[in-house]
Amino acid sequence: MISERIKNMQKSPIRKLVPFADQAKKRGIKVFHLNIGQPDIKTPAPVLNAIKNFSQEIIAYGYSQGELFLREAVSDYFKNYNVEVSPDDMIITTGGSEAILFAFSVVADIDDEIIVFEPYYTNYNGYAAMSNIKLVPVTTKAENGFSIPSTEEIEKKISNRTKAILVCSPNNPTGTVYPRKDLERIVKIAEKHNLFIISDEVYREFIYGEIEYTSMLHFEDAKDRVITVDSISKRYSACGARIGYIISKNKDVLNGVMKLAQARLCPPIVEQVAAAEAYRMSFSYFKEVQKEYKKRRDIMFNELKSIDGVVLELPMGAFYMVVKLPVKDSEHYARWLLEEFNYNNETVMVAPAGGFYSTPGLGSDEIRLAYVLEEKKLKRAMNILKKSLEVYPEKK
Repeated sequence: MISERIKNMQKSPIRKLVPFADQAKKRGIKVFHLNIGQPDIKTPAPVLNAIKNFSQEIIAYGYSQGELFLREAVSDYFKNYNVEVSPDDMIITTGGSEAILFAFSVVADIDDEIIVFEPYYTNYNGYAAMSNIKLVPVTTKAENGFSIPSTEEIEKKISNRTKAILVCSPNNPTGTVYPRKDLERIVKIAEKHNLFIISDEVYREFIYGEIEYTSMLHFEDAKDRVITVDSISKRYSACGARIGYIISKNKDVLNGVMKLAQARLCPPIVEQVAAAEAYRMSFSYFKEVQKEYKKRRDIMFNELKSIDGVVLELPMGAFYMVVKLPVKDSEHYARWLLEEFNYNNETVMVAPAGGFYSTPGLGSDEIRLAYVLEEKKLKRAMNILKKSLEVYPEKK
């Protein structure tokens, strides 16, 4: 018998429909993937060249903390945000996923709780299951732009088992960027209740408009309770490289993370060489990338707003949006798109949003879309989505 932990672990709502997409492709249907945050922007040449030119004769074990040259490159990168991070304040991880898992495992014991704002990145559920902890949701709402709820609403969810508050800004899946005043409230709540703050900042570069980016690392007074998790995946269009890191000024936290890092030996060496070259690139690289994503966001938003019964807010960051549809069950709709529908032999793959919520019933008529396709493909995908909703049989 397999463990109860695995039995109860959620399947990824982002990936569980992959077999249906594969079957559609075998039938000759072209599938536009809006379900997953896999950018089609090319990985920067310095990153690829670092891999091509890797010349060590032996790919040996590296340091559990990660190679110093990469930690130094990341430290220099943070100066662009007026944040002082020492190479000794971080541990390189095998992707941002491992960073989150390590953070959960270090701050919480079995059955302890972490506050999270829903909808949230669905794989947090998997990391919580691996750590044997509980995520306690505080619901955010589309009509309020998925902003952080009142202090009173958050404190209602805090118990004697609560160990941390998890924030993600810019947010996956909503695209919300939390203003400094809301993050200040989180800091005050954490200080009042002696909680850690786990800050997922993977989408730091993707902000559209006049909003000023605020990192939890900017709050010097909270430095002993802030744990920042990050990744190169989206920033440098290198999702398969699996390099992330965890940052903390709290030495007890880092010592705990180091035990976990040593248990898995070391992060991948070749990818660390490539990641260091990415972080050494000029910061001007992000200007064109941000411009491209903003264009895609505007295309998707404007196309969706023209469809009857669709409800959404303009996201200000990341490259996702949560969209309310005039359907009874978004999971059924997502499967129907792959199994029964096509327009000119093409269809789209979306992520049902129910898997991004913990509260039962929420998100059942919503989907998450990722605007990661270039302009022509994105416009075609939006037209297919529009055509599908005209004929979908299970509408509200």
